[in-house]
Amino acid sequence: MPRPPTRHAARGLALALLWGALAWAGPPPTEYQVKAAYLFNFGQFVEWPAQAWSSPGAPFAICVIGSDPFGTALDDVARGEVLDGHPLQVRRVARPEDVRDCHILFIGRSEAGRIGQTLQALQGRSVLTVTDIEGAESQGAMIVLRNDNQHIRMRINLGAAKAGRLVISSKLLRPAEVVGNDAG
Repeated sequence: MPRPPTRHAARGLALALLWGALAWAGPPPTEYQVKAAYLFNFGQFVEWPAQAWSSPGAPFAICVIGSDPFGTALDDVARGEVLDGHPLQVRRVARPEDVRDCHILFIGRSEAGRIGQTLQALQGRSVLTVTDIEGAESQGAMIVLRNDNQHIRMRINLGAAKAGRLVISSKLLRPAEVVGNDAG
């Protein structure tokens, strides 16, 4: 059963809501500021198996492979945060082999031609794979973030998440389009 949201989850959700409120007072958040908040919040609503950490205090790593569309937004969201006793860390990686100890991997659009290879290299590992490459859920990506009329929508491949031994909270599944639910 996924762990209940911590005070950090409330902060992450509050941050997303704050960005929405800031749209009234100034320029709206960018697409990737919103997606950075999503990545942070995924850490609150997904449960990883105990063996996903090399040690009890090991960092919770959000990694980006390919061209990084976030700028400083992802680092800003993660700065000083702790998830379930694990300090949050953001890393940029060049190859799937460099994804050791990553818990969330955002696959940039520049990797569209190699996404199948990247996902294949991660098979059997408990790494939440997230991208905004359209249709990537059919290749095994776990979460695809789509920009639909200036709203970020999620498409979740539940079968791929289950294959990675990840448990996704119903609170995350409810607003998403769920595909690939046939894995046991």
